[in-house]
Amino acid sequence: MELNCEEQAMLRGERGAAVREALQLQIAIGEFWGARRFVSVSNVHMMGDIEVLGDAGKGFLERVAASAAKAVCSTSTNARCIDFNFTERLRQDAAAVAKETQVIRALRDMDITTVDTCINYQTVYQPHFGEHVAWGDTGTVIYANSVLGARSNFEAGPAALAAALTGRTAEYGFHLDVHRKGTLRVDLDFVPLDLADWGAIGKVVGAANQHYLAVPVFTGVDCHPTADELKHLGASLASYGSMGMFHIVGVTPEARTLDEAFGGNRPTSVLKLTRSDIEQVYAGYDGGDRPLNLVVFSAPQLSIYELKSLAGLFRGKRVKPGAQVFVTTSRGVKSHACQQGYLQTLEEAGVLTLEGVCFYILQNLPQMREQNGWHNIVTNSAKLANIIGAHKFNAILRRTADCVDIATGAV
Repeated sequence: MELNCEEQAMLRGERGAAVREALQLQIAIGEFWGARRFVSVSNVHMMGDIEVLGDAGKGFLERVAASAAKAVCSTSTNARCIDFNFTERLRQDAAAVAKETQVIRALRDMDITTVDTCINYQTVYQPHFGEHVAWGDTGTVIYANSVLGARSNFEAGPAALAAALTGRTAEYGFHLDVHRKGTLRVDLDFVPLDLADWGAIGKVVGAANQHYLAVPVFTGVDCHPTADELKHLGASLASYGSMGMFHIVGVTPEARTLDEAFGGNRPTSVLKLTRSDIEQVYAGYDGGDRPLNLVVFSAPQLSIYELKSLAGLFRGKRVKPGAQVFVTTSRGVKSHACQQGYLQTLEEAGVLTLEGVCFYILQNLPQMREQNGWHNIVTNSAKLANIIGAHKFNAILRRTADCVDIATGAV
């Protein structure tokens, strides 16, 4: 790779051993992807919770922090696996809780802001059009690329930390114009009515086109999707298809027209989606004869407007006996929800709102499943419905109001 004077100085160790090792890692990544150079990044978003890190990752973070290495650009953290307010109620391991605290301390020692959210683009930082960032978490990356027109690849935890220490990342993938053009076309002939509908669309398109550099171009979208609708679409495309970008003609910034979205590419395929196709997605989920005693709104964390909507749906109702309902959001959104009264409404209904976490990465989740007799999980998140199977749950995707009806015993 071509290194400028500053990068050569880093490689010589003039900014310390930790920065030298970080750049060495980034050079290896860049060479793997055929990158010619680095680009400067203004913002980093990284994953780093004890459930993912383990003792080895924790020790690595602490060694870097002990070297006095600091983030050179604004850096935030993704959702963690522990809500310190509910560790006893969730029966989470005390040793893991202590380790999570130590991880947070190490991150803060490196000037990393521990906001613990997977919706940083809604609550913390919104990069501008064309801005290069280094973000982890697939949902954040696809939103940044598609909705904001910023530029990022999926950065693994060590790679994101390296970007924080060096202020750059290798120029490959979605940092390059060539990979940001549409590759396949998806024509919608209906208006999605719920967040889960957008997620179901992402499932159909992603599952059929599993490729990191596949970029679907959506046409026929006769509405202006909200940030939350785009969030669920992107998270689902990334989950089912490993996709890092999409376009919606007339909506997203690099798709003012169909021609602009494809940028001279010819679509490799054209997929036509009808409402019937989406109804078939819902019909494909079956709870069998097991109870529907777990309902979860998570993955991604909920915005203040999602919490407002949920509070309206739960108002005056109670979670049915034997059932549990979880909501996950960021610390800031939970605080706002408390100020607006949404949190109290949810609590009165028997809903537990967790902050700073996502459900599927909760520490001790397999044990929780067994202790509570959970088998089915009902959710309006297509992403959660996809990945929760790793913990031996049977997922059931439903629209938001249907999830509330199931939770309260209305159906």
